[in-house]
Amino acid sequence: RSLAGAIGVTVGDEQALETWLQEALFEAQSQRGAPRLDALRRADAALNHLRLYLRLAWDWRWLNAGQYEHVSAIVAEIGRLLGGWLKQSAR
Repeated sequence: RSLAGAIGVTVGDEQALETWLQEALFEAQSQRGAPRLDALRRADAALNHLRLYLRLAWDWRWLNAGQYEHVSAIVAEIGRLLGGWLKQSAR
């Protein structure tokens, strides 16, 4: 049983979300001003979706404590970086 199936999305949707986050970050890197801020906001929205999926996987006990801690640490670091970029770009 997959996480995607349990929450009503397809594997393609999961991959699209990951791709969306990565594309938004790449786009933001090459932009300045309002377009950069828009791309960073899209990346933040995608990261929030990933956080939701991670919490669901933990709640449904599909991840053990070690897996959850590892992935959570990575997601948290990406969130800190993204938050800093958003703050800097909003100035």
